[in-house]
Amino acid sequence: MQSIPVRAAVLRGGQERFDLEDVTLREPGPSEVLVRISAVGMCPADLLGRKGIPVKYPLVAGHEGAGIVEGLGPGVTHVKVGDHVVLSFDSCGWCSRCSEGAPAYCDHFIPLNMVGRRRDGSTPMTSTTGEPICGRWFGQSSFATHAIATERNTVVVVDDLPLELLGPLGCGIQTGAGTVLNALKLGPGDSLAVFGTGAVGLAAIMAAKIAGVSEIIAVDLNAKRRDLASSLGATRVLDGADPDIVPQVRSWTGGGADAAFDTTGLSPVVVNALNAIRSRGTCALVDVGGDLVIPPLALAGGRVLTFLTEGNAAPHQFIPRMIGLWRKGQFPFDRLIRTYPLAEINIAETHMTSGETVKPVLIPPASTT
Repeated sequence: MQSIPVRAAVLRGGQERFDLEDVTLREPGPSEVLVRISAVGMCPADLLGRKGIPVKYPLVAGHEGAGIVEGLGPGVTHVKVGDHVVLSFDSCGWCSRCSEGAPAYCDHFIPLNMVGRRRDGSTPMTSTTGEPICGRWFGQSSFATHAIATERNTVVVVDDLPLELLGPLGCGIQTGAGTVLNALKLGPGDSLAVFGTGAVGLAAIMAAKIAGVSEIIAVDLNAKRRDLASSLGATRVLDGADPDIVPQVRSWTGGGADAAFDTTGLSPVVVNALNAIRSRGTCALVDVGGDLVIPPLALAGGRVLTFLTEGNAAPHQFIPRMIGLWRKGQFPFDRLIRTYPLAEINIAETHMTSGETVKPVLIPPASTT
């Protein structure tokens, strides 16, 4: 089987730095696609090991890739060499959830996305000494010059689009926008409180504006993020350290917001989000910040607390929808992006975690030499 030389950012432990290494990819197998990565977004999910969540190492992370198809495995019919593509999460395509159009809830989501290997335990990536490297993070491992993806998680886009901008549509931006448009399904007359205005929260705010949501409240500790939220559609902003967040939101929304969206996963923030919504309102979570401690009365009045995956999106339909909205000037997600060479991945991580950069996008070198 042919080997493909690749330059990749390898992570060898949960608290280790990323190191650029020469690695090898095997050519794509059945239903797989070889993609030369043009750019890849960095997302908190690439750093789950930093939070103590078990992750297998060594690992090449990266799951917001965009690039150009360079090779096809047997059985691929909907993608061709030369296609420009955005890579998203993987799914099996045949379980009950996939069959009903909900691939984000695929019965095999965890083994396909969060292990870094194929379901049979194999990996297409090895070091130059033959050491196996987990090279299928979210079905792609795109912190590299090339990635092996699957036909299922490869979304073809028209080739006049800037690939350096599109990767984040595969996860973070999709999660925020999809939560509003697909899951909460808010519209005119509704109100939404967004807790945490990183890339996911800001995507939700932009989507809420598109949907015509009447009151869009952004809550964040970072003053610059609050200003950015205002410029992207938030009607009001609150400092996350304000002790009166709940009464303020309830006052502005006539007794409580119709929905809240928490992007932090932190118990005190989630409790505030729940207390800020009206009876039978919904609070959606998308991040893992540790164990949640929820007082039972926070759920009184029929309030719903739910954890959503990937904005309930089916990427082959939702990514083109987001691109269409961006082309119309209604969804300026590009304002969140700052690009870095792949060699500066550790700087990009520092900037993301400190809040200096909303959405880092890494640009791999054009070749492995």
